[in-house]
Amino acid sequence: MHDIRAIRDTPAAFDAAVARRGDAPMADQILAIDTARRSCITKAETAQAEQNAASKLVGAAKAKGDEAEFERLRALVSEKKAEIARLTEEAKAEDARLTALLAEIPNLPYDDVPEGADENDNVEVNRWGTPRDFEFTPKEHFEIAGVAQNMDFDVAAKMSGSRFVVLKGAVARVHRALAQFMIDTHVDKNGLTECNSPVLVRDEAMYGTDKLPKFGDDSYQTTNGWWLIPTSEVTLTYSVAGDVLEETALPVRLTAHTLCFRSEAGSAGRDTSGMLRQHQFEKVEMVSITHPDESDAEQKRMLRCAEDLLEQLNVPYRTVVLCTGDMGFGARRTYDIEAWVPGQNTYREISSVSTTGDFQARRMNARFKPAGGGKPEFVHTLNGSGLAVGRCLIAVLENGQQADGSVNLPDVLHPYLGGKGTIGADGALI
Repeated sequence: MHDIRAIRDTPAAFDAAVARRGDAPMADQILAIDTARRSCITKAETAQAEQNAASKLVGAAKAKGDEAEFERLRALVSEKKAEIARLTEEAKAEDARLTALLAEIPNLPYDDVPEGADENDNVEVNRWGTPRDFEFTPKEHFEIAGVAQNMDFDVAAKMSGSRFVVLKGAVARVHRALAQFMIDTHVDKNGLTECNSPVLVRDEAMYGTDKLPKFGDDSYQTTNGWWLIPTSEVTLTYSVAGDVLEETALPVRLTAHTLCFRSEAGSAGRDTSGMLRQHQFEKVEMVSITHPDESDAEQKRMLRCAEDLLEQLNVPYRTVVLCTGDMGFGARRTYDIEAWVPGQNTYREISSVSTTGDFQARRMNARFKPAGGGKPEFVHTLNGSGLAVGRCLIAVLENGQQADGSVNLPDVLHPYLGGKGTIGADGALI
């Protein structure tokens, strides 16, 4: 949510930032509604004062026996009461209009975010690892012999339709091992607090984390009104909604491994092969709640936490900063980490690490109390994938594939696999 006071004070700067997102100027429209709302409030306050003054004089007129004045004042009190009720309702309506409009406007990019129209204008800032030089043509994950028999799309389609998969045997175990490795690293090495959070949430949680109203079509809602989370960013971030934290409690660093659900509205025909783009998937999420002065440093810290996981898994990757035209709705700055997938001979997104500034905090009224005193201030919130488990599985399988259809698995996973380190061409873990 945007700060209406900042728009009042610097409308030109607001429009300039909105324009960097590719949107038309909005300050005049916003301020017109705000002016009408404030005018109704002012008029209501004036009418209230007039009602109060007339009410005080009613008794005096009655005591003097001035019936005409008594009736005039009583009529004035009734008139002002009706006027106050009308103006109050008008103010509420204008406030609702203003809130609805502000809720649809994306966050403003930081000045250092590169301008651009789409993913082609993103800027690479880091690259790690050298893609393996295969002596054969590498296959996509679902084509590898040892994987294909443990990755069943037909059975999943029979149960649920397209964009679902049933993982079995060795592949299911590697998938589970990856999630465990990620969580353990975040807790034991990165100092995050592990959470086990719900996957069903109310409207307020989706709205507070900027998923509603803009992206309702991208999520699933149950018949009794709950939403299936698109990521545990929703639950972890909303855990501080309405709170006033002590400054000394910051930063709050959380992680969770959950199922995630996305309808993939608007993605028809994209990545239909394999398990790259699914309606149901698993992700290990990182969320930080920070002091505003520390959010930039925290984003870099979170980015390194995600990059380090891929380095431990020996998966080559590149990191890009997203341009203004490719950033998500709630972000002020986003870094994407793209893992090398040899089956497609390209890099594919495996993590996004974003800072939202106080955008989400305003929507959910999450603040902190300055240690030196003064009014509570809004916290800054950050989120990042650490990592998307299914996509990480794809990268591990494709980078580790062998000519005979077997897959060599990263050393760091062996302790989670009973000391075993290979998926054989027959699909068995050995």
